Amino acid sequence: MTPTRTKNTDKGIFYIVATPIGNLEDITLRALKVLRSVSVIACEDTRQTIKLLNKYKIKKKLISYFQPKEHIKIPLIIGYLEQGEDVALVSDAGTPGISDPGFPLIKKALEKGIKVIPIPGPSAVITALSAAGLPTHRFLFLGFLPPKKTAVEKLLISLKEETATLVFYVPPRKLPDFLNQIEKHLEKRNIVIARELTKIHESFLRGSPRQLLERIGEIPLKGEAVILISGTEKKQKK
Repeated sequence: MTPTRTKNTDKGIFYIVATPIGNLEDITLRALKVLRSVSVIACEDTRQTIKLLNKYKIKKKLISYFQPKEHIKIPLIIGYLEQGEDVALVSDAGTPGISDPGFPLIKKALEKGIKVIPIPGPSAVITALSAAGLPTHRFLFLGFLPPKKTAVEKLLISLKEETATLVFYVPPRKLPDFLNQIEKHLEKRNIVIARELTKIHESFLRGSPRQLLERIGEIPLKGEAVILISGTEKKQKK
């Protein structure tokens, strides 16, 4: 059951609502209930969010909230909450705040004593991990790659001894360079490229960096891919 504001509370409730990462049918019943009940929905791209709302015949006031202009909209959104209006935060796809805009707004809401309630649902990280076939008892989510090649190299070198499965978000145009850097800086690893998750062309490519480099040139890659890298194996002490 979705918690509601008590009668003696003046401030609204701030809901963090996970939305589909591709297939619009992956929305939860609870998420739909919340989206129908709030006064305002804060979203990254109103054109993306309206597709979801139209499918489920939901009409709400939308406020665009995106990087790098998050700070401009924070006072507006907090203002609604302080006036007693319930607000939902959604991203273009997946769970808000996970490599998506949201953290500064959530932090400010908590500072203002506003109740923040997560409405769980789709996440590209968990979706990819669940079907990758790599160890999941321990994983390290590293989000998007640093913009500079030298920074990516330093990051990979720092992860050489990491035993957890590594998870990155990588744009297709950066895949060849990234695979080459993995091959250069990490020891023998198993790699999984999860692409078009939950969509009609969903696929999982598995292999070594070299094997995948030979394959990706033949496959059209769209959107962002989730790249999973097996952790290093612990060396036995002699």
